[in-house]
Amino acid sequence: MRQLPAFLARFFPDHNLSAGLAGELASLALYVLAALAEIAGCSAFWAWRRTGASAWWLAGGLICLVLFAWLLTFAPSDQAGRAFAAYGGIYIVTALLWLWLAEGTRPTWWDLAGAGLALLGAVVILLGTRATGGPGRF
Repeated sequence: MRQLPAFLARFFPDHNLSAGLAGELASLALYVLAALAEIAGCSAFWAWRRTGASAWWLAGGLICLVLFAWLLTFAPSDQAGRAFAAYGGIYIVTALLWLWLAEGTRPTWWDLAGAGLALLGAVVILLGTRATGGPGRF
């Protein structure tokens, strides 16, 4: 049973990343927060390198990237690779929302189709693990 970070636990009363719908919503919130931290951190480096923003942007970017890595350690999986693979689908959807809301560029149909496929892949990874009662093997 994985415990949520304290700041996130107050929004989910059972404080458990493996219990029912509340656990699923907590996991989703955790992945979305991690994605936002990663995208913000990478965007800070992008702004510094590509747009000539101050080098101070790098400090903020590093803080965001450390926050991202820390948040992902709470993912509801005993295997890092599986947690990262499932997170990938959420990351892609969040990145396209960032593209639209932060950068002002509307995603194309192809962007949305790719995000849908990635999200479907993340669901297969997560549900497949649960259906087999464990990590599964080839």
